[in-house]
Amino acid sequence: MKSIGELFTSRLQVVNLGLESFAESIRIQGVPVQHVDWRPPAGGDPRIIQLLDSLSVPSIQKQVEDANHEAVNRIIDAQPVLVDVRQARDVIPGMHRELILHAGPPVAWDRMCGPVRGAIMGALIYEGLARDVEEAEKLASSGKIPFDPCHHHRTVGPMAGVVSASMHVYVIKNEKHGNKAYCTLNEGLGKVLRFGAYGADVTQRLTWMEQVLAPALRMAVHEAGRREGGINIKDITARALMMGDECHNRNVAATSLFIKALIPYLLESDLKRETVQEVIAFLTANDHTFLNLSMAACKASTDPIVGIRNSSIVSTMARNGTELGIRVAGLGDRWYTAPAGMPKGLYFAGFSEQDSCLDLGDSTVSEVAGIGGFAMAAAPAIVKFVGGTAVDALRYTNEMYDICFSEHRSYLIPALDFRGTPVGMDIRLINEQAILPFINTGIAHKDPGIGQIGAGILRAPRECFAQALEDFSGLFKER
Repeated sequence: MKSIGELFTSRLQVVNLGLESFAESIRIQGVPVQHVDWRPPAGGDPRIIQLLDSLSVPSIQKQVEDANHEAVNRIIDAQPVLVDVRQARDVIPGMHRELILHAGPPVAWDRMCGPVRGAIMGALIYEGLARDVEEAEKLASSGKIPFDPCHHHRTVGPMAGVVSASMHVYVIKNEKHGNKAYCTLNEGLGKVLRFGAYGADVTQRLTWMEQVLAPALRMAVHEAGRREGGINIKDITARALMMGDECHNRNVAATSLFIKALIPYLLESDLKRETVQEVIAFLTANDHTFLNLSMAACKASTDPIVGIRNSSIVSTMARNGTELGIRVAGLGDRWYTAPAGMPKGLYFAGFSEQDSCLDLGDSTVSEVAGIGGFAMAAAPAIVKFVGGTAVDALRYTNEMYDICFSEHRSYLIPALDFRGTPVGMDIRLINEQAILPFINTGIAHKDPGIGQIGAGILRAPRECFAQALEDFSGLFKER
């Protein structure tokens, strides 16, 4: 060890931890310095550090690692295929005429946000359970209409996520594990139910979808099934990522690929030419046509990990406009919730953050499956829609690798030298790194009946991941 005198006369070799400004001050003095970007684990939270330490015991760590390998492999190996288009009441488990499904974790009418209320009222009118908005609101608040999360019925819904019995849904089968998942057909742009809008034009569009669009899609999908075993949604997603989509808020390439797969069957059918033209025009006019298919495919891919013993991988992440909720594979069906965040983004003319609903929708199933906000680096053009720069898109994806257990083998990012997308959100890593999952999203007006007002980005709230880690660590204390 050097003496004090030797220390002041010898050449300094400096390593700086933490704030880079300290290193810069030393460089200004002409002294070489090595900066290490170090942060205390868990942001320095002693309780979280204690929980993480309890899970770092080698015997426990091996159990968790083995379980997580199984979980991410189930997600990665999934083979979601579109096999049918059916009415919700005929295929969704537990669906009946009065039941209304919504996005996110459970929420009662008195705590629902405006868009979810608006979509429910619109659905009650569409179903013929109410004649007008006043009657629909009275019925919805009466306690006579049961509400339940889409996720409790193998279903996902964009934004408000509302599904009622007569609506048609895509039926996605995971050919690898045999499970199915469901999502409604995309209504297109403008004033639509999924953003909480209602009215005669909304009901008219839903009725046209029921009577014209859905039968045409069903015919084409059945013929695709007869010839090719269905339409492989995983394949379309993988190709779309190569073409500039991230398959949550940008679906331009994926929608084009899906329509390309459908058109031969529509043209060969005995449908009237006018009907075929009408259906193709509707699908092509909406770049988000593929979103609902992608969501159901992600749901079918992630459901098989629910209940995997010892796994710390997030199996569900969803928002209802009031709370964001997660579920963890090793913790089964238990929800962990925290207040939903406020998106930061771009608003349509005449609207601002003061008009915005809190974060909303089941579409964060995309991030759970390793696409969407986690694949932003594949879709730099999306930042023009949600705000930010192309460099931001790369940064967001690179951050998500730090909180994910693995990388996808099929979903690749050209801008990262074809590296697989980050997949398998791990509550241990999220808490240890103090990095929260990144989400890109649409923005609905906070009041019912208005609809979409923009799109944006945000992070999931910290509290739900800390709650889940507490219970997860407790699993091993109970044994």
